[in-house]
Amino acid sequence: MDGVDLACCEFTGSEKGWKYRITHAETIPYDEKWRIRLSQLYKQPIELFPKTDAFYGRYLGILVKQFIKSHQLEGIDLVASHGHTIFHQPQAGFTAQIGDGAALSAECGIPVVNAFRNMDLALGGQGAPLVPVGDRLLFSEYESCLNLGGIANISFEKEGQLKAFDISPCNIVLNRVARWLGLPYDDRGQIAASAMLDEDLLHELNELPFYAKLGAKSLGREWINTEFWPIVKSYTDISEAEKMATLANHVATQIADVLNRNQLERVLVTGGGALNDFLIQKIKSKTSCELVIPEATTIHFKEALIFAFLGLLRIQNQTNVLKVVTGSRANHIGGALWGDFSKLSNQ
Repeated sequence: MDGVDLACCEFTGSEKGWKYRITHAETIPYDEKWRIRLSQLYKQPIELFPKTDAFYGRYLGILVKQFIKSHQLEGIDLVASHGHTIFHQPQAGFTAQIGDGAALSAECGIPVVNAFRNMDLALGGQGAPLVPVGDRLLFSEYESCLNLGGIANISFEKEGQLKAFDISPCNIVLNRVARWLGLPYDDRGQIAASAMLDEDLLHELNELPFYAKLGAKSLGREWINTEFWPIVKSYTDISEAEKMATLANHVATQIADVLNRNQLERVLVTGGGALNDFLIQKIKSKTSCELVIPEATTIHFKEALIFAFLGLLRIQNQTNVLKVVTGSRANHIGGALWGDFSKLSNQ
């Protein structure tokens, strides 16, 4: 909910080996109007869903045009857009990321790839995680990749097989507690570091059934709102700072458990949580695994880079979703196409 990540990415190579470069990148913060509109859409009247889908697509198209103009970019081949998740209920067979691809393409005048998750849901999968393809082909020098975004998720190779799944909520819950205190986020984990954790709350969160599940699994806002927050909010006698400390310890515990259980030794850590010193410190205190924190561009824009890469694989008709991590019936090519791709047909 912080804003829209935009990254201009260049790729060279083939399925035998890829190289990448992020030439320009920035995050456009949401104003309060968009933040409220996106956060509340899931419980609004039904006609507001397609309306916001179209308006948000136009908004993304405008941002793309402004990004290209401000950085004087030329020769852009395509836009790959994840969109903003409003619903994610794989157990019920559906997911919804708004940001209409037709509206986006019409506004910016560039071909668009979006709706990356839909085919996987149709094939019985979780629709997530999708980044492991990029982790394997772009970041193969690391044993494992851990993303500390709204959700903490991981990918790694074990006994020759790629594994990936969501671990736990991360910034999506930490930032909400920060907003209770009038802040957008807990800068470097200072709030969490200032308070004691609540052992009872920590124990109750750690006992949630999701954490005992093995194999392909993913988290959505619905699970957080129905399973996670009711527990946190039931502890009315502890302060917001104590809740922040407890939630950060909870996230660290779940991450360290995965690292230790799978005997991982060296992990690349990206996403905004990589800048949360308290969270990183707590993970390190619970595991001997080496956590590699890269430079700022990779921390903030690795997922944007990978979705650009998934869009490239899509237009080259190469597999970009793996059944072994999503639980679908088959490896497949995910993503819907909008606009004129004829100029790319021979590239």
